[in-house]
Amino acid sequence: MTGNEIRTSAEAAEDDAIPRRHDVHCGPEQAAEQGPAALTDKPAKRKSPAEWAYERLILYIQNFEKLLDAEHEVAIGFTGSDAGVMRIEGMGFFDPDIVTFYGTDPAGMRTQLVQHVTQLNVMLRALPKPKDAPAPQRIGFRLAADLEQQAEDATAE
Repeated sequence: MTGNEIRTSAEAAEDDAIPRRHDVHCGPEQAAEQGPAALTDKPAKRKSPAEWAYERLILYIQNFEKLLDAEHEVAIGFTGSDAGVMRIEGMGFFDPDIVTFYGTDPAGMRTQLVQHVTQLNVMLRALPKPKDAPAPQRIGFRLAADLEQQAEDATAE
C-alpha cells in the first residue's frame, strides 16, 4: 500500500483479523512450512495472546540457557501428564491463541506440542546434549535474534 491509498474501516479490521504464524528452528532443515501468505501476514496494530506468550517464552528460555553449561540444552517437561520431556529445537505461534514447541524426546523421536495459551504450563529442564553434537544448541538466543530482525524489518517498512 502506498501513502496515497484510502482504506475502508472494513479493510483495516480485516487486516487485524488475519492470523499469523511464525516458527524458528535450530537448523534450516527443520523449518516448518509457512503456508499461504494470508496466514503469515503480520497484523499491524496489536499482538495476539499467542504472540505475547511466544515472546515471553523466548525470554524465559534465553535466561534459562544462560545458566546451562556446555554439556546441557534446554528441554520442556510436560506438566499435568506422563508424556515426559522434549528437547526444544523450535518454537512458534499461530494467531490468535496457539503456541507450538518442536523437538525430540530423550529417545530421539520427533515431538511437537501444540498448546492453547490459556492452558500454557511449561517446565524448562536441562538435558544432556547429544553425545555426537560438538556444542549445545541454544534455541533461546536464535529466537531472540529473530525477534530483533523482525523489529528491524518492521521499522524499515
